[in-house]
Amino acid sequence: MWGTKRFLVAFQAVSSTLVANAQLTLPNTTFLPPNISTGAQPSSGGSPNPKWSSLLGNLLYFYDEQRSGTLPSTNRVPWRNDSLIDEGRDQGMDLSGGYYDAGDYSKFTFPLSFALMSICWGATDFGKGYDLANQTAYLDATLRWGLDWLIKAHPDDNTLVVMIEAQHDNYWGGDRSIPSPRPVYKITAAQPGTDAAAGAAAAFAACSNLYANRAFAHTSFNAPASLKNESYADTLLSHGKSLYSFAVNATGGRKTYQTSVPQVESAYGSSAYGDELSMAALFLAFATNQQSYYQDAETDYTKYDLAHNNRVFNWDSKTPGVAVLFSQVLQANSGLGGNFSTWQQKAEDYFDNILNNGEYTDDGLLYYDGDSDDASLNPALNVAMLMERFAPIASSRDKTSSYTSFAKRQIDYVLGKNSMNVPYIVGLNPNSPRNPHSAMASGGFDVGKIDTDPVNEAYVLYGAVVGGPDKRGRFFDIRSDWSQTEVALDYNAPMLTLAASHVITESSDPFYITLQAGAYDKVKPQGHPCDAVFRDGCNGGNLGKNVIIAMAVILTVVGLVVLGLSVWYILLLKRSRQEKMA
Repeated sequence: MWGTKRFLVAFQAVSSTLVANAQLTLPNTTFLPPNISTGAQPSSGGSPNPKWSSLLGNLLYFYDEQRSGTLPSTNRVPWRNDSLIDEGRDQGMDLSGGYYDAGDYSKFTFPLSFALMSICWGATDFGKGYDLANQTAYLDATLRWGLDWLIKAHPDDNTLVVMIEAQHDNYWGGDRSIPSPRPVYKITAAQPGTDAAAGAAAAFAACSNLYANRAFAHTSFNAPASLKNESYADTLLSHGKSLYSFAVNATGGRKTYQTSVPQVESAYGSSAYGDELSMAALFLAFATNQQSYYQDAETDYTKYDLAHNNRVFNWDSKTPGVAVLFSQVLQANSGLGGNFSTWQQKAEDYFDNILNNGEYTDDGLLYYDGDSDDASLNPALNVAMLMERFAPIASSRDKTSSYTSFAKRQIDYVLGKNSMNVPYIVGLNPNSPRNPHSAMASGGFDVGKIDTDPVNEAYVLYGAVVGGPDKRGRFFDIRSDWSQTEVALDYNAPMLTLAASHVITESSDPFYITLQAGAYDKVKPQGHPCDAVFRDGCNGGNLGKNVIIAMAVILTVVGLVVLGLSVWYILLLKRSRQEKMA
C-alpha cells in the first residue's frame, strides 16, 4: 500500500513537471513551405508581409528536416524517418533526439550550442516577428528539440557529451540505415573543455532568458517571442549555472576541448575559450541579476585579450557579439556595475572598421580571407545580424542608418541580389540551390558518385541556407562541394533573426521575388570554383564565357600596344646609330 502511494505521488510530480514544461500547441493549420514557383510571384500585400513570414517559416522548417531520434506525431517532413532511436544506449545514456549538425549525421555540441544561443538571443530581441508570422509554436518546438537533447548530454555537473561521430567517410545514404552504435565523446572534470562547457552554458542561459520573458530594454527592442514558461526557464538556467561552474572550476584546469577530445579537432576545433566564458557569464548576469557573473565577464574580456581577437562572429569566435551583448545588458540593467558607453564604443569601433575597411567579393558580399573560405555567407550574415541588433542603441542616427543599411545589403545579397541571381536558401525560388550537400536529401548511397547518383536531388531541403559563393562571387551548385552547398544548424541561425526583424519592419516583398525562373542558368559559371574543396578553380582558367571574351579583347589590345612600342623602340635605336655614324 505504501509503495502504491509513493508511486502515485511520484507520478503526480512527474506529470506536474511535464505539464509545467509543456510546449506550445502548434497551429491548427500546419505551416508547410510553399511551392518553389511562388517564390517568383509578388505578394498581394498585407501586414505582416506574407513573403517575409513565409521565409521565417521556411528557415524554421529546416530544423525539422535535421531532426534525429523518434519523430513526433506532428512531424511535417514526409520523407524523414525515425533514426538512431537507441543512440547512446551502449554508453548507458539516452542520447536519442537532437539534431544532425550538417550534411551528414554527426552531432556536435559546440556548434549546436552556438546555434541555440543565437536563435534564443534573436527571439528575445525580435520575438514579435515570430508572433506576427504565426511561427512562435514552431520556434518553441525547434528550440526544445535541441535544448532537451543538450540536457541529456549534460547528465551530471561535470560531464558533457561533445560529439557523436557519424564516420561519414563510410556512409552516404538515407536516414533508415545509419551505421550504429557510434562513438560518443565526452568532457569530464579530469578531461575538461572550457569552451564547450561555457558555450553550452551560454545557450542555456540565453534560452532561459527567452522562456522567462527577460527582455532587453523595450525602448530599443521588441518584446521576446510569446512562449513564456517559467518552469522550463528555471530548468535551463540550472543547467547553465552548472555548466558555467564546470567550465571555470574543472579539476583538470581550463583548456580547449580538443585538448581532451582530439577527435573533434578536424571538424570543430576551438581556437580559444575566453570568448565563451565572457559570453556565458554575461547571459547569466542578465538572467540572475548577480554582479559576480558580470564581473567575471569583464575580467575574462581583459584577461584573455578579447579586444585584439575580434574578427568574425561564429561558432568558434564570439568576441564581436560580446561587446554588443555588454551594451544590451547594461542599457537594460545599469545596476550590474558596468559602463554602457564603454561597450557601445567597442561595438561601434568593430562595426565602423567593417564599414570603412571591410573586404568584399566583386558583387558585394563581406568576405574574410580564411574564415569565409569554408562557408562565405555565414560570417557576413552574422555581422549583419549583430548590426541589425545593435543599430537601435548606436550613439548617433547616422550610425544607426549605416548599420541598418549594411545589414540590408547583406540580406539582399543572400536573397538573390548578387551576380549569380541566386537566393542562397533552398526551395525559396526557382533559382535557389538545387543540390545541397545533404546525405539525407540527396537520395544517393554512393559517396563516390555523389554528384551523379542521383542526378537530381531526391528531396527539396526547404529553408536550408547553404555555404555560399566562392571569393569571386561565383556559385556552382555542385553537391560534392561542401564549401558552397553544405547546410548546417548554425548557417540558418542568423538568417532567422534577420527574417524575424523584417517581419516586424518590412512591408515590401523580399528581393528574391524579383527573380524569374532561369535567371541563374543564364549566368552560371563554367568549370570549378575557387574554394576549400576545388583549388583548380583558383588558377584563373575557369571563368565564365563573357569574362573570357572580355579578357581576350583586353589581351589583344595590350598585345598590339606592346608590339607598337617594340617597333617604335627598334626604330629609335636605328635612328640613334645612324646619327652616331654621321
